[in-house]
Amino acid sequence: MKYTNIEDVKENVLELLENKKFAEIKPLINDLNPADIAVLFGSVDQAEVPILFRLLNKETAAETFSYMETDKQKDLITAFSDFELRVVIENLFMDDTVDIIEEMPANVVNKILRIITPERRKQINELLNYPDDSAGSIMTTEYIALKKDLTVEEAFKKIKKEGVNKETIYTCYVIENRKLIGTVTVKDLLLAEGDEKIEDIMKSHLIFVTTHEDQEKVANMFNKYDLLALPVVDKEERLVGIITVDDAMQVLQEESTEDIEAMAAILPSDKSYMKTGVIETWKKRIPWLLLLMISATFTGKIIGHYEEALGSLTILTAFIPMLMDTGGNAGSQSSVTIIRSLSMDEIRFKDIFKVIWKELRVAFLCAATLFAATLAKILIVDTRRIDIALVVATTLAFAVVVAKLIGCTLPIIVKKLGFDPAVMVSPFITTLVDALSLIIYFSIAVNFLPEL
Repeated sequence: MKYTNIEDVKENVLELLENKKFAEIKPLINDLNPADIAVLFGSVDQAEVPILFRLLNKETAAETFSYMETDKQKDLITAFSDFELRVVIENLFMDDTVDIIEEMPANVVNKILRIITPERRKQINELLNYPDDSAGSIMTTEYIALKKDLTVEEAFKKIKKEGVNKETIYTCYVIENRKLIGTVTVKDLLLAEGDEKIEDIMKSHLIFVTTHEDQEKVANMFNKYDLLALPVVDKEERLVGIITVDDAMQVLQEESTEDIEAMAAILPSDKSYMKTGVIETWKKRIPWLLLLMISATFTGKIIGHYEEALGSLTILTAFIPMLMDTGGNAGSQSSVTIIRSLSMDEIRFKDIFKVIWKELRVAFLCAATLFAATLAKILIVDTRRIDIALVVATTLAFAVVVAKLIGCTLPIIVKKLGFDPAVMVSPFITTLVDALSLIIYFSIAVNFLPEL
């Protein structure tokens, strides 16, 4: 029976599962991609997950396990016998094993470490010792290493012998005394003669990272150099592992999520929305809300200081939200653009004056456009008083210029000081711009409106 999508398979599997027709389920789920099988497992009752998992082929089961959510993995490990767990863990790639161990509670970790070989346990401990967010923490030690004096034919024999247990075989790494001296791809080998030496066809211009390199910077290198894998070396330039493109994409996804949460004044979380409890969500959101509430006190103080002026000409109050929102949005536009460029390593501190000059020109163009639009809008919709329209439009223009200058410079300065601009900048820009917008507004109004 042919299925057009995973939903069709899911529906049929659930029906077969309910009728306990396990023999019919086995070929059905083993034909699926492991990532789709993991999604399917998320739709069945927890008690039935071990039953379905035992219907998978050994290789498919291990790959599916790496795609599953942490709570499903935990429940499976608890349900597994030592033999079943050993089979799954031994068929996982090293970096996936480390990721699982990092997510599991102590009792589950102890069960995993108890059943694996001493050699594998040693490798896992070495990877766990690397700092979080470093290249070493996301690399795998399963790669193809070749000697430079091998022939192409001998290299293929080695790849065929060892490749089944390696995460990738497309790029092979040439080493001498454990030091990385070159790379060669399977394409290079296929196009070469069988008796050619590896050293004659390898590429000696190397792109690599050290074990302590920041993982976000490493992930961006995949996009910059169009890589499928990236070698990782230690301080002596000895090859200790590789990072594959799937791990790089996962890092970029996590970092993007973290930046979005930070820019929305939410403490980052490593759990999905539906897996995060109400209390935990509250804890992630309330610190910034409290801080922003306190910082917004300055805005209230400014309005209170000009309370008498507002009482004399109450129409001025109606324009405060527009001025504050437009200024905040203008600042956010610049800051988001600069934060992204900083994360992509496109901008550095030395470029700050180039950034200011560019944003200043953009700010003046935006300010001129908004000045004209605001002037027309106030005269047509709100009031026919040209003096009030000029005060509001002029304030808006100044606020936009100031906001864009703050938005472009603050992230660069914060980055230079060693902080994460996504976390530190966005929550403060709105408050700072709001306060400055009000000061500009009332200063201009007091000096140019006769009633004040």
